[in-house]
Amino acid sequence: MICSAKGCRAPATFAHLWNNPKLHTAERRKVWLACDQHRTSLGEFLSVRGFLVETVPADAIPATAG
Repeated sequence: MICSAKGCRAPATFAHLWNNPKLHTAERRKVWLACDQHRTSLGEFLSVRGFLVETVPADAIPATAG
């Protein structure tokens, strides 16, 4: 699993679970993977837009996310 930040190839340690309520049902969870360096910036990007649902360790992504 590789970080979702543009140009980053570092191993992902976290997963930001999110959805866009204008496009997705409330139950749907999309996933952005994040390394330690990009955890905050990717999370803030989603949070400012009201998309971030939760952040979990990368090895704990729910089977229903994706």
